[in-house]
Amino acid sequence: MSTINSKNVQVGTSGTAAQNFTLYQPATPDGTVRLGVGNSGATTSDVVTVNSSGVTVTGVVAVPAGSAAAPSISPTGDTNTGVFFPSADTIAFAEGGVEVGRFDSSANFQFNSGYGSSATAYGCRAWVNFNGTGTVAIRASGNVSSITDNGTGDYTVNLTTAMSDANYAAQVCAMNNASNNFISSVYQNSALVGSVRMYVGTTASLTDSAAVYVAIFR
Repeated sequence: MSTINSKNVQVGTSGTAAQNFTLYQPATPDGTVRLGVGNSGATTSDVVTVNSSGVTVTGVVAVPAGSAAAPSISPTGDTNTGVFFPSADTIAFAEGGVEVGRFDSSANFQFNSGYGSSATAYGCRAWVNFNGTGTVAIRASGNVSSITDNGTGDYTVNLTTAMSDANYAAQVCAMNNASNNFISSVYQNSALVGSVRMYVGTTASLTDSAAVYVAIFR
């Protein structure tokens, strides 16, 4: 690529050979300035491009680790809010100089929500709100593909994406249509990763419920 206003720059550290860079514009000016590796724009591989749309970098951008008080990535005018890297394989977030969340080296998400410090958040992996009377109908859900009606007060919640294992906790609540009380139970013949079966009713008999709520944690 031919260039105009080309300027060669050498950058190096003490005791090492200097690296040649070229700061240049393309042959047809378009408001872009490029910084490339090499001695001329004709053979330069662009590493940084600056124009009215912003800055584009080819390759990896390395930043300091930073801290909660001074994150390494922050918005203009708010230098104590942003992203920093407190240890290897860990990404943390700060607001007002205080850490409010992080992804640790085991991919756990931790956040500060009234704890006083960041603690691991255990996510709800599936949930559903459904009408269990007549033709069963899901009102709203997450990670639930369907509900199987096995009989009066007997339902199976089928998951879109199965649990990693069967060591989860299923919380079920259903409305007793006659008294507006809530009663339910969970039943499994064996531990299943792809579905949860439950009975709804009283200790005396099962009953269909117009409001069944299920949440699964792991």
